[in-house]
Amino acid sequence: MKPVRNNILVFLRSTIAILLLLLSFEAHSQIDTKRTFPYPNKTEKAIVDELRVLANTPEKRSESYIRAHQEFKKPGVKSNRFKADLSLILCSYFRSISKIDSIKYYANKILELKEFENDTLKNNIHGLAYFTLGQANSYIGLNKKGRKWFLKGIEISQQYNDEKVYYVNAFGLAGSFLSSHEYDQALELYKKCQQFKKNEEMVFGSIVNIANIYGYKEEYGKTIEYLEKGRELCIKADRKSCIGTISVNLGITYKKLGNYQKSLASFDNALAIAKANNFDRMQIYGGVEKGRLLSELNRNQEAEDLLLNTLEIATRIGFLNEQERIYYRLREIAVAQNDFKKALDYHEQYDKINDSTRALDKDKEISELEVKYKTLQKEKEIKFLQIENTNKKLELANREEAISNLKLKQEIEKKENELLRKENENKLLSFQNTTEKALNDNIILKKNQELKDAELKIQQDETSRQKTFKNIILYSFLILLIPVIGLLITYYQKIKVQSELSQKQKEINEEKISSLLKDQELQVIKAAVEGQDKERKRIAQELHDSIGGNLAAIKLRLNNSYDNHNGVLKGINAQIDDTYELVRDISHDLIPKKFTKNNFCDVLEEYISNIEGASNLKTSFHAYPRKNIDSLNENLQVEAFKIVQELVTNSIKHAKGSIIELQLNLVKNELNILFEDDGVGFDVDKKVEGIGFRNIKSRLKKINGTIDIDSRLKRGTIINIEITNVNNTIHEIQPNYS
Repeated sequence: MKPVRNNILVFLRSTIAILLLLLSFEAHSQIDTKRTFPYPNKTEKAIVDELRVLANTPEKRSESYIRAHQEFKKPGVKSNRFKADLSLILCSYFRSISKIDSIKYYANKILELKEFENDTLKNNIHGLAYFTLGQANSYIGLNKKGRKWFLKGIEISQQYNDEKVYYVNAFGLAGSFLSSHEYDQALELYKKCQQFKKNEEMVFGSIVNIANIYGYKEEYGKTIEYLEKGRELCIKADRKSCIGTISVNLGITYKKLGNYQKSLASFDNALAIAKANNFDRMQIYGGVEKGRLLSELNRNQEAEDLLLNTLEIATRIGFLNEQERIYYRLREIAVAQNDFKKALDYHEQYDKINDSTRALDKDKEISELEVKYKTLQKEKEIKFLQIENTNKKLELANREEAISNLKLKQEIEKKENELLRKENENKLLSFQNTTEKALNDNIILKKNQELKDAELKIQQDETSRQKTFKNIILYSFLILLIPVIGLLITYYQKIKVQSELSQKQKEINEEKISSLLKDQELQVIKAAVEGQDKERKRIAQELHDSIGGNLAAIKLRLNNSYDNHNGVLKGINAQIDDTYELVRDISHDLIPKKFTKNNFCDVLEEYISNIEGASNLKTSFHAYPRKNIDSLNENLQVEAFKIVQELVTNSIKHAKGSIIELQLNLVKNELNILFEDDGVGFDVDKKVEGIGFRNIKSRLKKINGTIDIDSRLKRGTIINIEITNVNNTIHEIQPNYS
C-alpha cells in the first residue's frame, strides 16, 4: 500500500501543473514578439496577432479555437510559420479545457514542420513545441516522459542561444525535479527562472514553487514569506489563477501549522476562484486538499462528497495521479466509516490506476547515459564534418594554386613572345640604320664606282629576304604554340574527369557489394526462421500421426479384445492413455506459435528478436495494450504480421541501418503500427515505389488501413500505419490434432 505523503509533498505536483498552465499561455502568446522573423505576407501575421489576443482572453478562447480551425481549412498555400502559430494557439485552447490528447496531437504536428525561413525561427518554434509536450505529459502524471521533452527543449535552446526557449523549458524541468523529490536541483532552477523578468508568469510560478520547497523542508517562515510576496504580485497584476494557486498553498501551510480555520478559509477561497473561472485543475487540487482536511476533522461524509465530485473532474480530463490520490483518500474514509466493502472497491480502483501510471511512465530515453552517448555521437559527427570541410578547403586551395600556376605559365610565355618581338624590332632598326649609313656614304662619295653600287644593291636584297624569312618562322611558331596550349588544357581536364569517374565507379561497386551482402544476410535470416517453423511442424505431425496413431490403435484393440475387468489390461490401457496424451501435448507445443494459442505480440516479439540474433541489427519492440492487441481477429493479426515482415525486409535490404524499432498501439477501435530505422533514408517525393510497398498497400486496402512515410536522406525512415475499425473479439487458433 502506498505510504501517506506529508501535506507539503502531496501538493507539489498540483502546484507545478497549475503554474505550468500559467506559464504556457504567456510563452505561446509571446512567441517571437521580440524577434523580427519575416512572415511570407502581412495578412498571416495580422491573423495570428488577433487570435493570440482572443486566446489570452478567457471569455473569448472558444472564438480563438473556431477561428484557428477555419484558417486551417481555407484554401491556398500556407507558410510553415503560420501553421505552427495556429497549432500553438490550438494547444493553448485545449490546455484551458484539459484535452491532453489534443495538445499532444498539435504539438507533434508542429515538430513535423521542418522548413522555415531560418534555423533560429525553427529552433524557437520547436523549443516551444517540446515544452508543450513535456507539459502535457506532466499534467497526467507521466513525469519521466515530460522530463524528456524539457531536456530536448533546453538542448536546442543552447545550440542556438535562445534565452526564452531555455527558461521556459528550464521551468518545466524544475517542476519535474520537484515531482521526483530532487529539491536542491529544483530550487536552483526556480531561483534562476525567478530572475527572468521578461515573463511575469514565470516569476509568479517560481516564487510559489520556491515556497513549496521550503515548506517541504519544514522552513515555514520562508514558505509564508514567499507565498505572501507572490500573492501581492498576483493581486497587483489581477491574476486570478495565480491568486487561487497561492490560496491552496496557504491552506496547506496553515494546515501543517495546525490552524484549521485559516486552512479551510484558504481552500474555500481557491475553490470559489476555480469554479468562477472554470479552472478544472485548481478545482481538483483544492478539492483533494480540503477533502483530506475534512477527513482529519472527522467530517467524513462531507469529505467523501467533495472527493467524489473532484473525481469526476479528474476522470474527465484524464489526471491519472490525482485519480490515484482521490481513490486513496476515499479508501481511508471508507475504512474510518467501517464500510469495508466500499473500501475494497476503492482499493481496487486505486491499484488499477497505479498500474496504468507505472506502465505509461516507462521511457528509456531519459537515462543520463543515453543523453551523454547521444551528445558524444553528435560531437564525433561535428568533428568528422569539420575534418571533411578542412579537406575540401585544402582540395579547393590546391585547385586554385594549380590554376594560378597555369596562369603564371601563360604570362611567362606571353612575356617571352613580347621580348622576341622587341628583339626583332631592334634588329630591324639596326638594319635601317645600316642602310641609312650606306646611303650617306654613297652621297659623300657621290657616284663611286657603279660596280660597287650594284653589289651594295644585291646585299640589300639579300638582307630583305633574310628578314622576310625570319618573320615567317616567327609567325609559324606562334601559330603552332596556340594549339599546343589548347591541347595541354584539354588533357588536364580529361585527367580530372577520369579521376572523378574512377571515384564514382569505386563508390558504386562498394554499394553493390554492400547490397549483395545485405541480400545474403536477409536470405539467411528468412531461411533460419522458416526452417525452424517447418522442422517443428514436421516433428509435431510425425509425433501425432505416427506414434499417436499407433497408440490409439493399440488402445482400441485392447478395448475390443479383452475384458476391461482384467486389472493388468486396465493398467496397460491407462498407461497407453497417459502416453497418448503426452505425445499429443508435445505435438501441440511444437506447432509454430503463430498457429497455436500463443499470443500474437509474443510471436511478433520473437520474430523481431530472431532478426537481431541473426544479424548485427539492434531491435526493440513495444505493444500497448498487449492483451487487447492479442485479442484481435486472426486474419487481421496475420495481415499485420506480413506487413511487419515486409517492412523489416525493406529496412535490411535498403536502409543500411543499425537500429530497428517497432511499436504497436491500440486506441479505442484503431490499431497503430509505428516502424522506425536509422538508415540512409530516401526522398519520398522522388522514390519509385517497389514491390514491397505495393504489397503493403494491397494488404492495408483489405483491412481498411492507411500508411504514412516520413523519410529524409541520411536521417532514417519512420513509417506510420493506421488501421481503423478493428475487430476486438478474441479469436484463438486451436489446431485439432486429437
